[in-house]
Amino acid sequence: MADGKFTNDVADQESWNFAETLSSPASAVDQAKIARAVAMILEAVGEDPSREGLVDTPARVARMYAEIFSGLSLNPAEVLDTRFHVDHEEVVLVKDIPFYSACEHHLLPFFGVAHVAYLPQNHEVTGLSKLARLVEAYARRPQVQERLTNQIAETLNEALQAAGTLVMIEAEHLCMSMRGIQKPGSRTITTAARGVFQTQPEMRREVLELMRKS
Repeated sequence: MADGKFTNDVADQESWNFAETLSSPASAVDQAKIARAVAMILEAVGEDPSREGLVDTPARVARMYAEIFSGLSLNPAEVLDTRFHVDHEEVVLVKDIPFYSACEHHLLPFFGVAHVAYLPQNHEVTGLSKLARLVEAYARRPQVQERLTNQIAETLNEALQAAGTLVMIEAEHLCMSMRGIQKPGSRTITTAARGVFQTQPEMRREVLELMRKS
């Protein structure tokens, strides 16, 4: 594997808008119900939802939720439908994929970067940007970081029938930074391995070192 070619590239010669990949439109989200709920929350904390600065807030929050939870309307495996046959069966690694998600426990953001690697089989690969799309598809829903990491690894491994997949996520959680223990700047690192990266520690260690390099 030392002679293999490692790829570090998020784009694959195409523009992409995540919303355009949804199998259901954002209108499938009940924005009116969200807006009513936000108005009730504002009242519950002692605010006046009718005052000038807040009068449009419920609708804004409803539109925002429709966007940041749009992954619920997407089948993540579909973003990997594009396949190519190439003379390449060495590790493919896309590093530093930025993402934003929402912790399902407090609905506060957690954000950071994902590093996604896989070892192709039968000379079959997917477009590099599809790995970033896969991260987005799972990040844009109520999440916990541990599940997000495993979902990306499992879907990639199954959809491509890869020899192995390895995913590392580094993220800061606002539920730790702005409330509770209040430790801003602390980062959580999770990994998930499948196939050869699970059974062969040396291969896993080599790719993890590449992920950690700046």
